[in-house]
Amino acid sequence: MDKIRLSDAPEIEAFLAKYQGTPLDWPLRKKWLNYLAKRKRKALYLKFFVPNSNARFNCLKLNYQLDAGLPESVVLKEVTQWWLVGKSQDKACDPLFKKWQKSGYQTADVVWQRLALAADGGKHTLIPYLTSLLPKEEQYLGRLWHKVRRDPAYISKFSRFSHFNEKETQIVAYGLKRLVWRDPNRAISTFNNAKKKFPFKPSQLAYLNSRFALALASKQHKQADFWLDQVSDEYLDTNLVQWKLANVLKSKDWQAVMSTLLALPKSKQESPQWQYWYARSLAETGQSDVAKQHMAKLATTRHYYGFLAANQLQLPINLAHKPLNFSQDIKQKAFEHPAAKRAFELFHIERYSQARKEWNYWLSQLPESEKLVAAIIAYEEGWFDRPIFTLAKHGYLDDVDLRFPMAYAEDINSYSKKHDIDASWAFAIARRESSFMRDAHSSAGAKGLMQIMPATAKQLEKRTISNRYLLNAKNNINLGTKYLKRLLKRNNGNTILATASYNAGPYRVKQWLSKAKNLPADIWIETIPFKETRDYVKSVLAYQQIYQTKLNTNYQSPFKGLLEMTISP
Repeated sequence: MDKIRLSDAPEIEAFLAKYQGTPLDWPLRKKWLNYLAKRKRKALYLKFFVPNSNARFNCLKLNYQLDAGLPESVVLKEVTQWWLVGKSQDKACDPLFKKWQKSGYQTADVVWQRLALAADGGKHTLIPYLTSLLPKEEQYLGRLWHKVRRDPAYISKFSRFSHFNEKETQIVAYGLKRLVWRDPNRAISTFNNAKKKFPFKPSQLAYLNSRFALALASKQHKQADFWLDQVSDEYLDTNLVQWKLANVLKSKDWQAVMSTLLALPKSKQESPQWQYWYARSLAETGQSDVAKQHMAKLATTRHYYGFLAANQLQLPINLAHKPLNFSQDIKQKAFEHPAAKRAFELFHIERYSQARKEWNYWLSQLPESEKLVAAIIAYEEGWFDRPIFTLAKHGYLDDVDLRFPMAYAEDINSYSKKHDIDASWAFAIARRESSFMRDAHSSAGAKGLMQIMPATAKQLEKRTISNRYLLNAKNNINLGTKYLKRLLKRNNGNTILATASYNAGPYRVKQWLSKAKNLPADIWIETIPFKETRDYVKSVLAYQQIYQTKLNTNYQSPFKGLLEMTISP
């Protein structure tokens, strides 16, 4: 409907009743609610309102409920959740907030909570207003927090604090976790002195230790090892474990590697990463028989570290493929849902965004046992990204065909041959970049199956390339494989470095190489300083091995000889 009228109410009600909760619901309901609010049709507004996350619509609902005579004791307690956010809310909420405030819900504690939200990641321009709502004796805290938000180094002079109480400590803790990224040495000095002056809780100290460890390790600071050792088991997440391991691997002191691994909590000793490096440290310290036992167990898994282990032991790759199998009747029953039909119709006419909304709604309506059936149907229809995401979300990872489809095989094989690269590498890149979602867009501006940046496309083709051109699957694959070949040449045929360059950019990889000290390739990968690129390289190598096994190509396994390969400046 282009123009809504009150006389349309019966038709709108029928439509919304039929499609309630589907992707067809909200666009019309939103427009209808706006229309009713503009004309103050409060009763109709309440009739058509459904729970949602829009602050304006919820504030209007609560206001209209008060006008309809619902007790304030029932309505106003719901207001706090809409006031207690780190940003300004829609003006439609202002009358409601005034009633809420007059009724005593706006306590000093609630104001302080909102001020903390505004300061720590919210809109700092809200801080002066919230400061004015604090009791007179606490307003200095709001001004103090505003200054620390602008410049975390402001906490370094303790003369700016007066009471050294719990709230001042909260501000100092906030400033410290930001200052360590800007000025590590100053942050370390300030933190050590602050512990003597401010009443940090044990939980605050443990949290700050973990943030300092992460920042200093990321910056390769000389005190990183010290701070990593201070991290309590509670905060020792996979990211910090990674840095502890990377720091000790760089030294190639295998006894120290083993000691570091054994010192980790038992819960961290079950991961494939831990198993692989423990086996490597055993082998490097002369315990080859025990090392082989650990490697042999790991080699049975379909994983980056499993493929490393298999190649090291010269064992065949085990894809551990366990295909899903459902009868045609079960598939037909699942497909009968109207949302399924809408989803696939939209997919086939290339309205992908709307198709995904219908897909998500369809899955939400299916019983758990049938969600995997939907993945098979999508695969058979050539909608390859849906099975990948669905199987990952619902925890079934062993159908290798659905998770690693031969999508766009004709074009990938053709352009890989044209640009003289391993097709399994191109498949792996496309799988990692977009999961074969041809209309994929990244926040950085990359487009399509192989996530090509417009600037990269322009450089490759020596002309401006339109978004429409990039979102064409054939064009995107041509550009992606062409760029892979260029990166391969630039890195003297080294696929690992070319893969890292595809993700992080060739100049950044060049910087990392300048600091490399003749590291074995597996150690170099493990010590890539960017988590995104480190995980990306591991994924692409594993995916390439899977596709190489499926394609049965003559190209050498990406893992063969990896330990003997040395990465150096």
